[in-house]
Amino acid sequence: MARPTSSGNLPPGARAVRRQGAAAGAAVLAVAGLVLAGLGEPSSAAAAEGARAPGAHSAPDPDLVRAMSRDLGLTASEAETRLGNEAAAAATSRALRTALGDSFAGAHVSGRTAERLTVATTDAAERSRITEAGATARVVTRDLGALDRVQKALDRAAARSAPKDVPVWYIDTVRNDVVVEARSTSAAHALLKRADVDRDAVTVRRTTAEPRPLADLRGGDAYYMNGSGRCSIGFSVTRGGQGGFVTAGHCGTPGTSTSGYNQQPQGSFQGSTFPGRDYAWVAANSSWTPRPLVNGYGGGDVTVAGSTEAPVGSSVCRSGSTTGWHCGTIQQRNTSVTYPQGTVSGVTRTTVCAEPGDSGGSFISGSQAQGMTSGGSGDCTSGGTTFFHPVNPALQAYGLTLVTSGGGGPTDPPDQGTWAAGTAYRVGDQVTYDGVTYRCVQAHTAQPGWNPQDAPSLWSRA
Repeated sequence: MARPTSSGNLPPGARAVRRQGAAAGAAVLAVAGLVLAGLGEPSSAAAAEGARAPGAHSAPDPDLVRAMSRDLGLTASEAETRLGNEAAAAATSRALRTALGDSFAGAHVSGRTAERLTVATTDAAERSRITEAGATARVVTRDLGALDRVQKALDRAAARSAPKDVPVWYIDTVRNDVVVEARSTSAAHALLKRADVDRDAVTVRRTTAEPRPLADLRGGDAYYMNGSGRCSIGFSVTRGGQGGFVTAGHCGTPGTSTSGYNQQPQGSFQGSTFPGRDYAWVAANSSWTPRPLVNGYGGGDVTVAGSTEAPVGSSVCRSGSTTGWHCGTIQQRNTSVTYPQGTVSGVTRTTVCAEPGDSGGSFISGSQAQGMTSGGSGDCTSGGTTFFHPVNPALQAYGLTLVTSGGGGPTDPPDQGTWAAGTAYRVGDQVTYDGVTYRCVQAHTAQPGWNPQDAPSLWSRA
């Protein structure tokens, strides 16, 4: 979603990172790891220094490279180049999102090694700013705020009554519209009518998919709920000195006890949201130490360095206790999916396969945590589609700190300021969030994860 802001010059550090992305490889990857969600951009000097000094940073994890080679059909060299390009693209698109403000309409990478970054805008005058940053400019009709309003209208209609035969809808930044996937066109049109949305902004596609939460009752390690059902750990977190992990909300409710992969007592669910969103956090007892690692299932652990959001088209890998380690690409963010239990919004759609028991497990792009496995369709024999809930909204909702390693330290959630979930806001109300003042542009009751920074349809910078 767009982040409203005044326009200004693109930080030169982002330009330096983008230009040297393919050549710097691991160096750029490490620099991007410093661009932690909610903590702002690194200084231009720091970014340039990181790109100049590849010897100062470790190479991409070899198990990650092997998995990408297997699942994406890349050579090891191509996988490493792709990781470097994606990290550079993430830094550039983040900076452009801030610089373009309301005219930002999304970004995606393309090409075998993600060598091309395309950034969309509704303002033709911003072409030069985008190309100067090393990206390809694309002028479109609708900004992310406009598309977000369409999707939110669909979400509200689904919240009143879960739509039958309409399993998925999402913002497609490549097409610059909202896609509704349905098992029948009449079911799709019924949802559009209830939502009262602009039909010109929507594309209806037929699907036979039947998504379901992937629970059969380290990141990626198994844990058991109340001694029976099994899910997977997402990422290690802390809150006020208490260690634990984030996972999927559908895996348990507050008070649900957990045991670890070794069936030893582990902890209990402290907070859980499902449906609507699909995230939760578990506080672990003193026998369990949070580590900044994801289980690579086949060769070693992958280190978590931060939680910078990867652009659409980026490679992403998933760790889960049923099917282990698999990779694919990010298809769309801002997706809504209807499970038998209700609709979940704000998830990310991917080509990665998954199966029951993988729920809650880690999605990671390079060294950057992306989210926790929610559900999907298909399996790892025939392939399929899997959705993950982004990790940053979960950190924000529960005031958690992501446990990381390497240059950047823990990823703290943004300072929520005067904004508070559960508060009813009227048009014109002002709040502060992460040091910025916002004005309410649409009356609503605040929900976790729909903060002023990430909900441009509800808030604008004052």
